[in-house]
Amino acid sequence: KTRCHVSKTTETARYSALIAGIIYGKRRYDNLKPIAAEERRVEEAEKKVRDEQERIAKELREASEDTILK
Repeated sequence: KTRCHVSKTTETARYSALIAGIIYGKRRYDNLKPIAAEERRVEEAEKKVRDEQERIAKELREASEDTILK
């Protein structure tokens, strides 16, 4: 079997690109992580408000159905 020989320059460039990509990805992740956490926190707060509004609307519907004046 013959092996394909890759030049040292090409090999160095590949590993340099790999390391640069890993470093870039880590920095990007670190920058986006707090933003995503804040978005989740806001979404949870909005969901609580929606759930409370739905509960109140349901209670109002049930109360209006249970009147004596039918």
